[in-house]
This record gives sequence, C-alpha cells and structure tokens, in this order.
Amino acid sequence: MFSVKKTALCVVLEGDAWRKTVNIPLVDLKAQYQPLKEDILTRIATILDGMQLFLGPNVQAFEAEFAAFQEVKYAVGVADGTVALQLALVACDVGAGDEVITASHTFIATAEAIALVGAKPVFVDIDPDTYTMDVEQTEARITSRTRAIIPVHLYGQPADMDPIMEIAKRHDLWVIEDACQSHGARYKGRRTGGLGHIAAYSFYFSKNLGAYGEAGMVTTDDEELASKMRMLRDHGSPQRYYHRMIGVNGRLDEIQAAVLRAKLPHLESWNVQRRANAAHYTALLSDMTSVIVPKAADYSEHVYYLYVVRVPHRDQLKEYLHEQGVGTQIHFPVPCHLQPAFEYLGYKQGDRPITEQIVGEILSLPMYPELTAQQRSYVIDKIREFYAGIGQAVAAF
Repeated sequence: MFSVKKTALCVVLEGDAWRKTVNIPLVDLKAQYQPLKEDILTRIATILDGMQLFLGPNVQAFEAEFAAFQEVKYAVGVADGTVALQLALVACDVGAGDEVITASHTFIATAEAIALVGAKPVFVDIDPDTYTMDVEQTEARITSRTRAIIPVHLYGQPADMDPIMEIAKRHDLWVIEDACQSHGARYKGRRTGGLGHIAAYSFYFSKNLGAYGEAGMVTTDDEELASKMRMLRDHGSPQRYYHRMIGVNGRLDEIQAAVLRAKLPHLESWNVQRRANAAHYTALLSDMTSVIVPKAADYSEHVYYLYVVRVPHRDQLKEYLHEQGVGTQIHFPVPCHLQPAFEYLGYKQGDRPITEQIVGEILSLPMYPELTAQQRSYVIDKIREFYAGIGQAVAAF
C-alpha cells in the first residue's frame, strides 16, 4: 500500500509501488529528443560550419523525403502551418469577396488563413463521432461566392474526403486539406495530404512530426500549384530579385529542416505507438459511462496527435488531474464561429450546436509515443478515482 500526499503541482506516492514524484506531461519532448540528440546536434553543427542557411540542401532533401513519405509528387517547405494554409489559398486564387467553407471546431489558424487572404470563412458543424466537418452541411452552405473547402483532419483523424471531393467536383471548388494534425494518417488506404488539390502541414513542436521551432509544408500532386507555392514562399520570386507575383517571406528554415529530417524516419513507428497508447486508453476507459472515448472512423487510420475524451464535470476533472501530476489540455475551448476575432461574421450561440456542446466536454489526455504503460494506467486510475468520488458525493447528498 502507499499513502498520498498532495502538493500544488503533483502527488508524491510513498511505498513500494512507484517511489517518485508523478509528473506526466501532456507531451514529453525531452523523452523523444534524448535518443536523437547526437544525430540532431551533428546535423545542426554541419549547417553552421557550412553556413548555407537559405533554402539549402536540408530543405530540398526534406521536401523530397516528406513527399515520398506522404505519397505525393510535390512538397514545398514553408515557415509554419498558418503560412502553409494562407499561401495554399493564394495559390488557388482565393481572395477578396470569395467564401471558403471549413469546420468551426479547429485551431483558429484554419479560419485565420482564410481571413488573411481577404476571403470570408463559412463555418459548418461537425460530425459528433469523428469531430470532422459535417459533409451534408458543407454542401448546404455553398453559394455563388464559394471558391474552396478546407476539411480539417482533426486530432489525427482524417475527414471523410470522398464525399467532400464529389461535392467540390460538382461545384467546381478547390479542396485544401488542413493536414496540420495528421502526419502519416491514411484515409481508405491513402495518405492525407494527397486527397485534395493541395494540403497544408504544421510542424509545431508538439505534432507527430515536430520541429524545434516553427516549420510547415504544403503538399500537392499539381505541378502548377507546387511551382506557385515555391514563388509565393519567397517573395513571389522564381529567381532572386525577380518577382513574378506578390508573395511573402515564408521559407522553411534550414536548421528546422535538418531536425525534421532526423525525425522523419521514426514517424511511422511513433504513429504505431500512438495507436497502441490510444488502444490501451480506450480498452480501460470504455466501460466508464462517464467517459466518451474517441472513435476511429472505419475509413481512417488515425494517428492520434491528440487523445481526446468527452466527460462531464470536465473542468473539475482537469483540475483534479493537474493536482495528481497529470497534464491535460482543451483543444479547443472556443469554436471559431464564436471567437471575438470573427464577431464581424454575425454568428451567435446556438448556430453550430454540436460543436458548441462538445467544446464544453472535451479533454486531451497525455499522448506521445514514449508514454509508458505505467503512466497510462496511472492516468486512467486517477480518472476512475475522480468519478468514484463524484458518485460517492452524490450518494451522500
């Protein structure tokens, strides 16, 4: 047996079970870095010795390697995921006066990119099981001004792309995949990133494939779109000091490309381990009536960037787990259609009811490849402990 001493940030377990302070972060970057440390530092030192810092050999090699991994013809490295989305829209000639349909339940960068090119975001609700965009609502929101659809592969789960592509074909629309959370995921056997006309990736540090700073990528099978992207990321320039279009300084950093090259060969095995972690969580939480576990759609190979449960008393559970040394997060607490930044669009509470319901229930549990069985079991035990306490309180009342 062991006794439990509560502190402000963690729980100290005393006894034979686990003699240490419990600290299970939402993401453990150090655990991933240590085995790769020597390789990564050597790559960075080589770059600094040579001082070829501008769209150099690492960017070019990583583009080719990532394109091969994602099973697409072209990959163009950019500064971050938001730039990837924004420039993908520009490459598709989306701009002022146009409308772009996307899901309200996503990180704001998806909608932000639409607004940054002068277009109007049109938000649809989500499927209550997959949390990806509601396909039927998508077609219903198309107008004469609609130019593109941005399906979001949320939490590592692909959106249902075949019907989305059929809708786009009927209405002559671009499909820009927001693949920022789906590195390596598959839809009906095909990688995300090659399902639409063009796709945007983020390599934010916590992603399945994360940089040690900011980095992004655009993938496509369309040679013309790839060519435009290469110019747009570099001030619209096909050749230095000659500018064919208005672009931005949106290049992928050479050092970040080197870091991502070191990590990419491990991505498939990391994703396998994420799925194993998710399966363990699901197996041990599924019998709890208080917890709705994530569902992988029949068509998808989920890569679990996040493991997101839906629970009652969410905020209290979050605080309790924090006290027990377990890191959690809410992805994302405010739907895009209700963000103050998009108040000008005129949406109100109740307009996207499924999204609005789930944002009050969702909680992301620790998820990373290095998460141990002991850590997962501890998280599950603490969730059970919390709801047992709630049940006892109700019974006493």
